[in-house]
Amino acid sequence: MKRPSTARPNGWLFGRSVGFTLIELMVVVAILGILGAIAAGVFRNYAMRAKQSEAKELLSSLYTAEAVYFSEKGTYGLPSQAGFAPSGPPRFYLNIGDGNFGFTATGFSATCSTNLDTDAAFDVWRITEASRQPSNTSNDIQ
Repeated sequence: MKRPSTARPNGWLFGRSVGFTLIELMVVVAILGILGAIAAGVFRNYAMRAKQSEAKELLSSLYTAEAVYFSEKGTYGLPSQAGFAPSGPPRFYLNIGDGNFGFTATGFSATCSTNLDTDAAFDVWRITEASRQPSNTSNDIQ
């Protein structure tokens, strides 16, 4: 024997509507929008920090080349004299080399900078013979 259907012809089941109301759908869309905005901000910050790693790598390589040059010659020299050459063409920090390098017989200072986004602030990194580690002197990431 066939069981009688509990669904009513007008779309109601056990006295409740089948489906979602417009308010419920709007709440879900609003929540997804908020989560999307948060994720976009986190991704932007992550991408900027990845770009900053290029400056750290370039200045660390420069420090290594200068340390080797100093151990051989007893003085510091220009990056080109010390044999510094980036492993590949820099994508973001293009102004590293002899022009942004200062040295004396007992010390050196090198900087590289770029504008990582479209604002007026620049991201500037610096390394010296005393610091041994690149430091961010002007951060372009907010």
